[in-house]
Amino acid sequence: MKEVKNIELVEKIRELKKLKNAIILSHYYQTSDIQDIADFIGDSLALSQKAADNSADIILFAGVRFMAETAKILSPAKKVLIPDMNAGCSLADSCDPVRFKEFIRNNPGRTVVTYVNTNIDIKVLSDISCTSSNAVQIIESLPAEEKIIFGPDRNLVSYIKEMTGRDIAIWDGACHVHEDFSVEAILDLKKQYPEAKLIVHPECEPPVRMMADFTGSTAALLKFTSIDSSDEFIVATEPGIIYQMEKKNPMKKFIPAPSKNSARGCSECNFMKMITIEKIYECLKKEEPEIVIDKEVLLKARKPIVRMMKISEKIGL
Repeated sequence: MKEVKNIELVEKIRELKKLKNAIILSHYYQTSDIQDIADFIGDSLALSQKAADNSADIILFAGVRFMAETAKILSPAKKVLIPDMNAGCSLADSCDPVRFKEFIRNNPGRTVVTYVNTNIDIKVLSDISCTSSNAVQIIESLPAEEKIIFGPDRNLVSYIKEMTGRDIAIWDGACHVHEDFSVEAILDLKKQYPEAKLIVHPECEPPVRMMADFTGSTAALLKFTSIDSSDEFIVATEPGIIYQMEKKNPMKKFIPAPSKNSARGCSECNFMKMITIEKIYECLKKEEPEIVIDKEVLLKARKPIVRMMKISEKIGL
C-alpha cells in the first residue's frame, strides 16, 4: 500500500508544482524516490545557482537547512521552502557562531574562508565561501603571503593544506557521515573486491583519504565513475549518490564504504533522511516551513558567496 500511496503523492506533487510554478531541488544524498521527482539534482551550491537562474516562484529544497538558506540568499525574491526545518547538519552545527567569532578574534589578520556547508550566521562572519569542488582553487587564488582561517571541516582543510601548503588556522569541526568510515572494514572490502577503486570525499578522515584512488567532491566522484575505465568502485561518501552512479553506469558495480559501527552498515546522513515524499507534499501544499531571513543578514551572508563565485569565474571554474 505504501508504494501506491507514494505514486498518488508523486502525482499530487507534480500537479502542485505546475499550479504554483514551483521547482524541487534534491541533493545527491536524498533517497532515490525524492531524486526521481526533483527538477534538479546536485550538490548544494550548484542547486541554489540553478534555482536563481530559474523562473520558478517557489523553490522547495529537499536537503538540509543550510542549503535552503543558501538558496534564499541567492534568490531573495523567491519563496524558499524546506520540508523539515529540523533537517540540520552535523558539520554546520559543529561551528558555533559565538565561539567562531572568538576564534577569529584570537587569530587576527587572517582571511576567513568558510565552507558553504555552514549556517547563515557563520557566512555573515566570513570573507569568502568555498565548496569541496573549488576549495583548493579558492585558497590558491589568494596571495601566497595571505594567512587564512578555515572552518568548519577539519578534514577538508587538512586536505587543502596537503594540496596547497598554506598557513591555515583550522576550526575543529566535522561531518558525522564522513568521519564514520572504517579503515579496517574498507581494507576487508578491498580484499573482497581487489579490482575496485576506492573513491573518497575530502571530508573523510586522513587515513581513509590516504587509501583512496581518487578524492573529490560528490559531483567529482560521480563524474570520475563515468570516465574511469574501472568496473567496480568502493564509495566513501553518503550512499545516496550511488543511485545516480548506477543510473549513469548501469554495467558498473558500486559498493558503499562500511561504517565504523558494523550494525549501521554504510554511513548515512541522518538529517538528509528526515526529508520524505510525504513531507515534500505537505510542504508544497501548505507552502511551509519557509526560509525567512532578515534583509541585513541576508546581504552580509551573500557577500562571501558572491566573492567565491567571482573568483571561480575569474579562474575558469
